Amino acid sequence: MRDTITPLIRPATPDDAPTLARLIDIAGEGIPNWLWTRACTEGQTPLEIGAERAKRASGGFSYTNAMVAEARGAPLGMVLSYAITEAPEEDPDDLPDPIAPFVALEKHSVGTWYINALAVFDQARGQGIGASLLREAEARAMQHGFAEMSIQVYGQNTGAVRLYERLGYRFATSEPVRLHPSPPYYTGDVLLLKKTFG
Repeated sequence: MRDTITPLIRPATPDDAPTLARLIDIAGEGIPNWLWTRACTEGQTPLEIGAERAKRASGGFSYTNAMVAEARGAPLGMVLSYAITEAPEEDPDDLPDPIAPFVALEKHSVGTWYINALAVFDQARGQGIGASLLREAEARAMQHGFAEMSIQVYGQNTGAVRLYERLGYRFATSEPVRLHPSPPYYTGDVLLLKKTFG
């Protein structure tokens, strides 16, 4: 394991949008890229679509909900988090199969501060950055008056599950994977983990 470092963690800006797109695709195990590919017009790349969406000032995937970890001005990772105050209106059965389990689980996150995405670039892993970003999200939750966190993760992503459990997150419920566009998450479950303060 590499030495733990203490990165600078700051609010994201619109200029971070290309980095946020790359990181949310890492966090989403390729599903964001798959979705963005469906929205591309001629000459556009999926990451360009993602960056456009990250630049928006509203919506879940917005720079306004993101915190970026960096060292010497280089981005290392990010966390995207916000309050879930009401259940999603979409019927999961009407959504593309890769995202349906996640939307189905959101109804169990109402009233929590939701971690939509947490990702660290490969070269910066093993340095405690993911844990630092999680703690920053928890601090934001408490600042906004929330006492419970929620996060979703593939059960097969055992490294991430171990990190979350070490930081106090516990299994709440799960949904089966319906379809995944890239390996190894073709089967298994998406887990919803929660953490309560105090």
